[in-house]
Amino acid sequence: MNNICNVFCVGRNYRLHAEELGNEVPTSPMIFTKPTYAVVEANGKEITLPGDKGDVHYEAELVLHIGKAFQPGIPVEDVVDGIALGIDFTLRDVQSELKKKGHPWLPAKGFRNSAILTAFRPFPGIEACKTTDFSLRRNGVEVQRGNIQDMIFDFAAILQFINEHFGLDTGDIIYTGTPAGVAAVENGDKLALFWGEEKFGECIIALRR
Repeated sequence: MNNICNVFCVGRNYRLHAEELGNEVPTSPMIFTKPTYAVVEANGKEITLPGDKGDVHYEAELVLHIGKAFQPGIPVEDVVDGIALGIDFTLRDVQSELKKKGHPWLPAKGFRNSAILTAFRPFPGIEACKTTDFSLRRNGVEVQRGNIQDMIFDFAAILQFINEHFGLDTGDIIYTGTPAGVAAVENGDKLALFWGEEKFGECIIALRR
């Protein structure tokens, strides 16, 4: 967790998620960032989130770790050296107001503890990722399930776009988008992230009033 440089996130990268929120499906990657202070490990402990700003939505995602500076034409497997699972927490009511005003999303996306992250595992390759679903279980019940085959923009397109517009180097991480099924958390919720049937990490939510 200490070696993270930049935290990039891809918005609306699963068609059904964009549709469930009434958003247009993007024609190019929608990238936003979170500060590194937002990152917190999903190690089974209690995580405090703001509970006085409206609904806090969970968004489970596959997360990439960049192990080598990106150069055009380099295969994804030579740039990405690890995967993890994460939750991009969103202050949904705050985000809705920001959208109306045309303001950046940072207040709704970048608050402390808004980027849950499991420990990274070695990158198994794109084809292996296609054969394994990731999921989020809330109090033992599955609420989200995703597979990278359902992404609008694949890993290569995401890496290319971020590098071209922002730069991409060793230590950066990328939240690659969330599937459908997002909803507001409740105080005391136990959230667990799974890669196939393997639990990668979990946490307990404490909403601060």
